[in-house]
Amino acid sequence: MSILVNATGLALMALIVWWFWLSAKGRPAKRASGGAIDIVVEDGVYEPSVIETEAGETLTLRFDRRDPSPCAEQVIFHKLDVSETLPVGEKTPVTLTPKTPGTYRFTCQMQMYQGTLIVH
Repeated sequence: MSILVNATGLALMALIVWWFWLSAKGRPAKRASGGAIDIVVEDGVYEPSVIETEAGETLTLRFDRRDPSPCAEQVIFHKLDVSETLPVGEKTPVTLTPKTPGTYRFTCQMQMYQGTLIVH
């Protein structure tokens, strides 16, 4: 009986790790081309979760928060020193002009929602 409980617990932990940290891997990136990009915040994910842009280009991301969870109420671009509160049911614009090529993570304040901004 205890083996079954332990196996179930391990399977649930693996599912949580996959859902929050690994499931976005391999999804195609959304390429910024002068316009705003809408990002839906719902069910533990940003969609799209990978955005590509060019260094020096101004980029506007409109976060559409549909999830009332407290975890989803803020987006943070860690290396860019940018954060914004996301009201439920509204599209909140976040305007960035990344100067340096690289990969920049963006997350909720608890780092459960995760996305990547790739600057070329």
